[in-house]
Amino acid sequence: MSHHLTPPPSDLPSSACVRTPADYGWDAERERSFAPSRADGLVPGRVVRAGRGLCDVVAETGPVRAATVPAPGADDRPTPCTGDWVAVRPAVAAVAEVLERRTAVVRSSASRTSRGQVLAANVDTVAVTVSLADPLTPGRIERMVALAWESGATPVVVLTKADRCADPASAAAAVAAVAPGAEVLVTSAATGEGMDVLTAALSGTVVLLGPSGAGKSTLGNRLLGEDLLTTGAVRDNDGKGRHTTTWRSLLPLPHGGVLLDTPGLRAVGLYDADEGLGRTFAEITELARDCRFADCAHTTEPGCAVLSAVEDGHLTGRRLDSYHRLRRENAHAAARTDARLRAELERPKKHGARLRRAIKQSPHFKA
Repeated sequence: MSHHLTPPPSDLPSSACVRTPADYGWDAERERSFAPSRADGLVPGRVVRAGRGLCDVVAETGPVRAATVPAPGADDRPTPCTGDWVAVRPAVAAVAEVLERRTAVVRSSASRTSRGQVLAANVDTVAVTVSLADPLTPGRIERMVALAWESGATPVVVLTKADRCADPASAAAAVAAVAPGAEVLVTSAATGEGMDVLTAALSGTVVLLGPSGAGKSTLGNRLLGEDLLTTGAVRDNDGKGRHTTTWRSLLPLPHGGVLLDTPGLRAVGLYDADEGLGRTFAEITELARDCRFADCAHTTEPGCAVLSAVEDGHLTGRRLDSYHRLRRENAHAAARTDARLRAELERPKKHGARLRRAIKQSPHFKA
């Protein structure tokens, strides 16, 4: 079936319609690797918005709405995601290939299947947005930072709405303690506080990640220099915002690079995030090197340097509990793709169930 070249939808900001792939990050290295595809009549482009069966692409031939239906026998081909570089066949307005991703922000799929969901591709900076108008939730910050580190991009924690916080400096110190290695910046889109520092810290393709109501779209509009992203009020009763961003869209930034705004994330499940967790809990990773046993689980083992650090106050119990919780979640996500690992995780549960049944069947058991 033939697909005609059509322009992006009218609600896509016009700035995306007058740009070229070079404005979106196409570089000499990608151009060299694309040579064989050019010989086949394909042209490069970047996905600025992805939908079901179609995606909007900024290609060197102009903006294209391209079909993304896999060809016969190519069911395992990656589905184009916002931020992907793709090879487009102009004659039929179709994506022929998704080019290799340098980085990808991936979470566990909402359907709890064995596949991860790619939220953004080829990202250079992940801006984890945290609202200072609400109480800080360290566990959520650790989860988001782990997701960012695992992507291969550079995480920056952006504290928004500083004008609504009594002590932004103390809040920043608390966040820095749960996000080691990541730059933590205090900002206010309302007053402009910290925006110059934030602009200097962001480079390449920048993705905004955070829950609804964290101020991502307002922050994005500040960075873009105009109100291209829809914003909404936060509910007074629970401090949560409406999902004003419903699409992931890629927009050029005036100072260079591009911005990817995302819908507010209600839940972020970790997916194959061992490295990200290691970076997020760097102090635990460092302490573990001094444990007596190489496979120490940091629960009850003698000679555990991590437990000793909790006892002497150098590590909080909450931090260790969060580490264990996220590690378990990550292991279970991995088990969905690894039958042997899944069996190993289920074995203790089955043993416990058998033990409980045996106890209940014992003549000495009293309910």
